[in-house]
Amino acid sequence: MSFDPQDSVGKAKIRIDKWLWQARFVKSRSLAAALATGGHVRVNGTKIAKASHNVAPGDVLTFPQASRIRVVRIVAAGVRRGPAPEAQGLYEDLDPGPSEKGQENVAPIERIEGNARPTKRDRRKLDLDRRRALE
Repeated sequence: MSFDPQDSVGKAKIRIDKWLWQARFVKSRSLAAALATGGHVRVNGTKIAKASHNVAPGDVLTFPQASRIRVVRIVAAGVRRGPAPEAQGLYEDLDPGPSEKGQENVAPIERIEGNARPTKRDRRKLDLDRRRALE
């Protein structure tokens, strides 16, 4: 028996922390609850402050994930935390990723001679310069 996300469209409401966990945006439900109670999640443009806030299919969520802001529309309320392809069927990504926007990953700064960690002597000099600047 396979899971069809369209079965639950318009039927059920689910807690925001549970949905974020089932959709695999966070590793644990407690992290999802902390994200919601910290005021970092918006549902349809409104900040929420409770992990028990109910969401339904059609709601738009905005929340931070790693170094980017995610904007997703809920397609279905989940039944379980299943495999990734099943979790991806629970939402529609409204904010295309950096590769879709035409931005490519920038290469890291290449190391050149002299571009290394400061020595103990250099560190002491930096600390002295900072103390002088504060005076």
